Amino acid sequence: MKGVILAGGLGTRLMPLTHMLNKHLLPVWDKPMIHYPVDNLIKSGIKEILIISNDPDAFVRAFRKSKYKADIRFGWQKGESGIAHALLSAREFVGDDTCCVMLGDNIYQYRVSVAKRSFEEFMQYGSCGQGGLIVTKQANLAEDLTRFGCAFSDYTGLRRIVEKPDIKVIKEAVGSGSSASIVTGTYFYTPDVFDVCKNLKPSARREYEITDVNTHYLEKGCLQEYATEGWWQDAGTFESLYQATTVVRNEGANIAELE
Repeated sequence: MKGVILAGGLGTRLMPLTHMLNKHLLPVWDKPMIHYPVDNLIKSGIKEILIISNDPDAFVRAFRKSKYKADIRFGWQKGESGIAHALLSAREFVGDDTCCVMLGDNIYQYRVSVAKRSFEEFMQYGSCGQGGLIVTKQANLAEDLTRFGCAFSDYTGLRRIVEKPDIKVIKEAVGSGSSASIVTGTYFYTPDVFDVCKNLKPSARREYEITDVNTHYLEKGCLQEYATEGWWQDAGTFESLYQATTVVRNEGANIAELE
């Protein structure tokens, strides 16, 4: 399995800090943000990693003196057209392998090794030769769900995924008996995901959405949901960057999950 970390974007919600520095190089407690997903993948047994950004030279410098025992490479993201579009830049790197895709501003209390094993077992023993897995997290407040992709489930399992839904949509779904969870920034896919990305149409936001990739697999019955334990924190706003630093300082990150 290969690891792909997406670390592009303009970081508009963190300006003026990001006028001169990619947001994934901003500090979270005692190291640059990008080191947390790299550390997570390596501790989960993924030792070949591609970091895709719009400034790969800056990331090369950030890892120049790192002591990671892994093959870390750096790729260039052309344009700002959404997560699925950025993922296409990893096609040659991933090749015929499966991949774990992680957003560079996502930090977890527990490493994703259990989710990785769940995906591998899903592919090995399930009826789908191709498919994916999304890592989700229960939200503390319904309003938190409006900032992210939202997974709606009922007693039969995962039913639909909506990108940044309106609060009214969330409350109606929950009121009718569904549960709603945040789709965090970690995904597992079989190598056909690049064909899926290539055939997408842009959304109303004029972006190629990872939600549409996941919906593709869901409609085929080949998408698994893994609800992570512990805390999860994105670090894409001033408030969430502060929260990430605080929780990492107090509790650490990428700890081995109890199995």
